[in-house]
Amino acid sequence: MARKYFGTDGIRGHANGTMLTPELALKLGMAAGQKFVRGSHKHRVVIGKDTRRSGYMIENALTAGFTAVGMDVYLLGPMPTPAVAMLTRSLRADLGVMISASHNPFDDNGIKLFRPDGFKLSDKVEAEIERLVDGDMGHLLAQGRDIGRAHRDEEARTRYIEYAKRTLPRSIDLTGLRVVLDCANGAAYKVAPIALWELGADVVTIGAEPDGFNINYKVGSTAPEAVAAKVKEVRADIGIALDGDADRVIIIDEKGEVIDGDQFMAVIAQSWKQREMLLGGGIVATVMSNLGLERYLSSIGLTLERTQVGDRYVLEAMRAKGYNVGGEQSGHIILSDFTTTGDGLVAALQLLSVLKQLDRPVSEICARFDKVPQLLRSVKFKTGKPLENKIVKEAIAEGLARLGSGGRLVIRESGTEPVVRVMGEADDAALITAVVGDIEAAIVQVA
Repeated sequence: MARKYFGTDGIRGHANGTMLTPELALKLGMAAGQKFVRGSHKHRVVIGKDTRRSGYMIENALTAGFTAVGMDVYLLGPMPTPAVAMLTRSLRADLGVMISASHNPFDDNGIKLFRPDGFKLSDKVEAEIERLVDGDMGHLLAQGRDIGRAHRDEEARTRYIEYAKRTLPRSIDLTGLRVVLDCANGAAYKVAPIALWELGADVVTIGAEPDGFNINYKVGSTAPEAVAAKVKEVRADIGIALDGDADRVIIIDEKGEVIDGDQFMAVIAQSWKQREMLLGGGIVATVMSNLGLERYLSSIGLTLERTQVGDRYVLEAMRAKGYNVGGEQSGHIILSDFTTTGDGLVAALQLLSVLKQLDRPVSEICARFDKVPQLLRSVKFKTGKPLENKIVKEAIAEGLARLGSGGRLVIRESGTEPVVRVMGEADDAALITAVVGDIEAAIVQVA
């Protein structure tokens, strides 16, 4: 059943638009707070945010909602999404909240919720919260001394930095490495540069001057050209590009070339296998990951478990089947020995550890396999369900027939924005270009 507020990764939309308003945030705080009030102890919720101007508005509305139902609120300020997940566990909170729209433009925003163990909520719990939001919550209000309080947690930043540093082996320090770090003018603009510097790296930082409106604007993992140019300018050993809430990372090699999440996962899988850290006999990735990754893993005796797109589905498969490495081609890397969600900084530290151990250029370390030609197009639509249209269905069927058993098509509507993702993959690059182009044209025709 379709949900009214929650999408594939929490609630997301245009701030003060048709859905994501202070009124909804207030009701969500009351509903989620009530859902996670259990027992007689004084309940607490931690709230982090990225650097969007609308974060102040949503933070205040959520705080009012949570305190109204008797929860104490701990405000973390700008903090990466994975830090909120970690601090929810560390501070023994009953609920964690991240205010962010990740890689979206500044005028969007979103709300992600975490359980006490740091994992995201299930579809079932989100549906229960939605029912509370749309109901009469007057009876939920705390009275007198039971009304919650709000605190500003000044130590949270240091807690997360130390936590991230401890994910590295004790023998590793980053002395001698010049690192260009792009924080996307987002949530990690304070913590990530400090962590790398304290580990010994020579850090050149860009995208670390947020003004409320410039998050993800021509910087970050969705615009790696900025960090690539800086890497070449300062002759850095590596570039690291985070997204707005720092749960994903894209790597740039010393030549300024982009290394995507597939190559990243190949490096971690092989390294952890050698160190006898890898669990499950392989890794988990989505249907979008390149066939070259699957072939490489097979060549070193590992398997690739595929899921639908979305880091939550990757994590679900990891937990169900005993894997501890998973991720997405887009740069969500989940290392469940350390985190309960994607963590761009922690993942980058693992790669930097390999870089120090092997003492070879990133361009060599991250060239584990030859990519099978793959083409991804994002096709915007205004209304309706273009994938249910007869013309589009016929174009997809024809494309599958042309590819036969030697290729793949993955076509889906985005869960966070009005676009259809069309991905094609086969050894014949010209064929893929033609097939994807025909499907794109069909969607444009009906959308």
